[in-house]
Formats: sequence, C-alpha cells, structure tokens
Amino acid sequence: MILGLLRLDFRLHGNRSLKGKRQIANSLKQKLRNKFNVAVSEVEAQDSLDRLVLAVVTVSPESRRVESQLQKALNHAQAATSEELIDSQVEIFSSGNDADEFL
Repeated sequence: MILGLLRLDFRLHGNRSLKGKRQIANSLKQKLRNKFNVAVSEVEAQDSLDRLVLAVVTVSPESRRVESQLQKALNHAQAATSEELIDSQVEIFSSGNDADEFL
C-alpha cells in the first residue's frame, strides 16, 4: 500500500477575516475532493488570516498512480484559485503486506 501526502501552503492576499479564509479553504477542498477522490484538510495556521495550509492525501497499491494523482491535484489547486501558492511538498509512504507496520 502506498500513501501520498501533498502539502499546499498558500498566501492569502486581501483576506480580512477567518470567514473569508474559510470560504476559500472550503471551495478548494471541495474541488479537490470531487475531482480526485482525495482526503483534504487544513493542517496549519488555522488562526492566520493571510495563510492557508492544506494537506491532500491519497492511497493506492501503485506508487505511480499516487504520484500522478498528487501532481494533478497540485496543478488543479494552482488553477482553481487566484491565491498565491508559496510552497508545496510531496511525501510518499510505503507499507509492506504486513498490516502490523502501521500499528
């Protein structure tokens, strides 16, 4: 089993409230979930008005599929919002057939 994690760090220009930030976050999260069937959550800087950090996670038996899906999600996230993407990171985790490795 291969698990892929994409971390997206956005700078929100002109945002003046947490409500505005939440609207941006929810819109982007829903677009990524609907298009790529991934898990998406805000993971850092929840109280910041000018920064949004999202984690996108997917699981597959094939590493090529995980890498491809996360790259497409990154491209879509950049195209789906006018906010500035200041950093992105991809991490790939692998587990063997032994289910005890995650315990």
